[in-house]
Amino acid sequence: MTHPPALLTLTARTLREARLFARGDGVLVAVSGGPDSMALLHVLARLRDEVGHTLVAHGVDHGLREAAVRELDIAADFARSLDVPFARTTVTLARGGNLQARARTVRYEALRVAAAASNASVIATAHHRDDRAETVLLRLLRGSGPGGLAVLPPRQAAPQAPASGFVPELVRPFIHASRAAIDAHVSRHAIPFSADPSNLDPRFLRTRVRHELLPLLRALSPAIDDHLCALADQLGQLAVAPPVSEKEAHAADPSLPRASRHALELLARNRSPRARVALKNGLVARWDPLSGRVAVEAAATRKRK
Repeated sequence: MTHPPALLTLTARTLREARLFARGDGVLVAVSGGPDSMALLHVLARLRDEVGHTLVAHGVDHGLREAAVRELDIAADFARSLDVPFARTTVTLARGGNLQARARTVRYEALRVAAAASNASVIATAHHRDDRAETVLLRLLRGSGPGGLAVLPPRQAAPQAPASGFVPELVRPFIHASRAAIDAHVSRHAIPFSADPSNLDPRFLRTRVRHELLPLLRALSPAIDDHLCALADQLGQLAVAPPVSEKEAHAADPSLPRASRHALELLARNRSPRARVALKNGLVARWDPLSGRVAVEAAATRKRK
């Protein structure tokens, strides 16, 4: 039986393969004091020398629980022990329905403002594989279509808000890690954390999906989390099909052999910067990570010996 890689190794691989950030980038990690975000703070602090990023931590107090102040105090102490600057924002929620959605909107706005103040180019959140599987199921229960099921990719633009002109990207370094792997890391390194009682409140649909629906599905299909995340990946790739230029339209002409058309589809889905697809009329297709699209250009000519 093969064991999954340790959380530190898995996260480093995700950073590298998904190109979440690079040497010299500023990263603001959102920390609530819970085990997931405290583990993310610890891992990103440990990877600073290897990756070369700068790191700050930020917590948001929604003013809903008195204990939240103490939880962020614990997070601040832990950040200080890792030599990571820590700040917090206290927000007030307007009255209305869907408490979790309102809190999420206000939280991201506070994190955007903090990221701009600290010159961070990305906001790192501790969403993991289990969160993503839960979110796919939540969207299914609410009747979402294919676009709505393409949830929690490793990297995406943060929701735009009028109060802030600076819109950093959201990155999820733990998105391929299971909750069990994170819990094991927390235990192994004796990372302090606080438990939010709202995570056990059955009034929230996510809580019931986490503690009732997913355990049942795992009993029927042990790999259900991976299947749901793969579905989100596939639908996300369809939703963000690269724009088609005049040359690309020519390259995707139906007169191309089936093998070439299939290779182009794989190139757009896999987005490997090293892959090349030979086309007719001396053209070659490649994935351009800077523009986020398939680029078609003249094939390089080899010098004769």
